Amino acid sequence: MSVTTGDADVVIIGAGHNGLVCATYLAKKGLKVTILEAAATVGGAAVTDEFVPGFRNSAASYTVSLLNPTVIRELELERHGLKVVLRKIDNFLPGEKGQYLLGGRGGVTRAELVRHHPEDGPAYDRYLAELETVVPLIQKWLLKAPPGPGSGVGGLPSLLSLGRDVVGMSTDEIRILHDYATKSEGDILDRHFTGELAKALFGFDGVVGNFASPYSAGTAYVLLHHLFGEAAGVPGAWGHAIGGMGAITQAMARAAREAGVDIVLNSPVDEVIVEKDRAVGVISGGKAWRAPTVVANVNPRLLFEKLVPAGAVSAQAEGHFKRWSCESATFRMNVALNRLPSFSVLPGRGDHLTAGIIMAPSLSYMDCAYLDARQNGWARQPIIEMLIPSTLDDSLAPKGKHVASLFCQHFRYDLGPGRNWDDEREAAADAVIATVDSHAPGFAKSVIGRQIHSPLDLERRFGLIGGDIFHGKMGLDQLFSARPMIGAADYRMPLKGLYLCGSGAHPGGGVTGAPGHNAAKAVLADRGWWRRRTG
Repeated sequence: MSVTTGDADVVIIGAGHNGLVCATYLAKKGLKVTILEAAATVGGAAVTDEFVPGFRNSAASYTVSLLNPTVIRELELERHGLKVVLRKIDNFLPGEKGQYLLGGRGGVTRAELVRHHPEDGPAYDRYLAELETVVPLIQKWLLKAPPGPGSGVGGLPSLLSLGRDVVGMSTDEIRILHDYATKSEGDILDRHFTGELAKALFGFDGVVGNFASPYSAGTAYVLLHHLFGEAAGVPGAWGHAIGGMGAITQAMARAAREAGVDIVLNSPVDEVIVEKDRAVGVISGGKAWRAPTVVANVNPRLLFEKLVPAGAVSAQAEGHFKRWSCESATFRMNVALNRLPSFSVLPGRGDHLTAGIIMAPSLSYMDCAYLDARQNGWARQPIIEMLIPSTLDDSLAPKGKHVASLFCQHFRYDLGPGRNWDDEREAAADAVIATVDSHAPGFAKSVIGRQIHSPLDLERRFGLIGGDIFHGKMGLDQLFSARPMIGAADYRMPLKGLYLCGSGAHPGGGVTGAPGHNAAKAVLADRGWWRRRTG
């Protein structure tokens, strides 16, 4: 092994979006930062592929809303080429017996609910009032480290801030917060709404990247997690990045390089160097990249099982990360189309084809998909959200042709004894296409090419352990002060000099940039303290 001594202040493992965000914040403060990326391009799971000649689409992550506006502004991503456009309709949910439901801004959602069940209009008002109680609290904590034991005096501001936020709430508001933090989304939605389509429209957010029934405890929080964002400056809206999700990370890479970050591609990290109980660099391709600070933008289980040497942290910490639960049961496809689909319940072209098209007409349908996958490995009638981004972005496909994203639940990583995804991925893809075709007859015949990412493919290509798109389940035991471990929720890992900036840290998954932002704050705070003590 050839060992060299580098002069970087910080080495970051992985040039996914959070790694790029973290690096840019650090470099803008004058630190010398190197990112080592295993792939031939930046972006992690937020990349755009040409998957059929002439047809391009986001490969894994596929839509914009959660990207934090502070990150967009402070990294000047729009100056670096990012352009986000809004869907003309937010959601389109085809149902049964000729019914459908639309969701959108300007009163569209409420009017649609009333069209089916008049009593669901006032119910929607009450539901929004509850969300307005809890979502702002979550938003306050997106760019803060959760309080936790082991923080010492430095953790007091976070603890006091949380106390102020909660103490300022009324008893009724605290009850609402408790419900959303602990209950199932089914409990919440059944309490409010009469219509099954209404419940399904809102309930989809609780099972996104979440292997659970809508009646599983904790799904109400996952629902909330998908509501705190905005797109193109519009709160709660969903949009499309022109050029696909890779346009976001390419803009981030331009910002990083402008700040002086050195991005080294095709350089998978093999090991974190530990000396005297401290991380002091990494090994990549037989070369040592030394730095007093190492920041990991990977799943915490991968970090501690594969990269941190055995014995470098306590047996308890090692055991915790071995048990870190990773299962989003996600199956991701792109398809090239020779024409737009036409849905039986709303035929022809229209703004509804720019929407997130949710094919799961009831909570009971979602529950059945979960139970089927739990028993049989994957759901034969899956939950699907389809986007057709070429309706908003003509750069993605030849004229007159289109691309569609298919984001599908529930498909388990572990199929059971004697079964593997290399054998079953095509059959699962066929089931997805057939499900769409049942809503839009002729869809299957319009497909001229497809890209398939099974849970195993997501792990192989993007390092998403267990195919988990969130770097770890967003369950009650793996959130807030317990993400990724009680005592390490402040981005400081149980090894000096090692930090976590990926989705396995608070506030969790999605293309938010928040973990990268927050990890950079932790690194800068520690360097400032060190300089005051020694300088």
